[in-house]
Amino acid sequence: MYKLTSMLLLCMALWSAATMAQQQTYVLVHGAWGGGWSFKQTDSLLRAAGHTVYRPTLSGLGERQHLASPDIDLDTHIKDVVNTILFENLHDVILLGHSYGGMVVTGVADSLPGRIKRLIYLDAFVPEDGQSVATAHGGGQTGREMSAEDGLIHPFWAVDAQGFPKDVPQPAKTFSQPLVLKNEKRLALPTTYILTYEGDNAEKDAFAFFAKRAQRYGWTVVNMQADHNPQMSMPDKLAVLLEEVVGN
Repeated sequence: MYKLTSMLLLCMALWSAATMAQQQTYVLVHGAWGGGWSFKQTDSLLRAAGHTVYRPTLSGLGERQHLASPDIDLDTHIKDVVNTILFENLHDVILLGHSYGGMVVTGVADSLPGRIKRLIYLDAFVPEDGQSVATAHGGGQTGREMSAEDGLIHPFWAVDAQGFPKDVPQPAKTFSQPLVLKNEKRLALPTTYILTYEGDNAEKDAFAFFAKRAQRYGWTVVNMQADHNPQMSMPDKLAVLLEEVVGN
């Protein structure tokens, strides 16, 4: 009962804030092995605040796992999101990429900078031209170093006995294909990097490398004490933080 009341109060607070702030259009891009389902709770809270939210599932993942193929690469996933924006005719988009989703939204921003109002990286990869998931960290470890089987990378933590929703195998080419960046207008977009960390030292987090890269670009960097998946573990705090980030 307490949890339900707390969530209700949060929704009311977000809705009240939204009546005084501009309503936004969010496109939330999930990370590796996941699906749009991972942002379901965050989606609900942002919608309660009056915003429009899209959370596309990338090809071969989530509810689209029946389409999984070794032929799916990073370009495929970038086109998934580009086409969501084009076919839904979205403008002034708040585009967020979580973890591997940072690779995807970087490519989307390079393709459609005129459709994007703000770019947000949530504990995500920030690749440079010619880099892939495998090379973007410059030799550091991000927990994405797993071998492929039949062209797919199987997450060791996902077992058949797990109920739905759950993580599923990731096409290996999405990790190995280098990202080609051509449009410098992408770098002019207002951009925020949210670094999540556990413990008392954000500098030790595996994604702190990318937060430092974001600082070198002159982007705003915000630290959030949370695990790697705040969209699931603390969606209420994430929704509030996104409201603050977009409002600034």
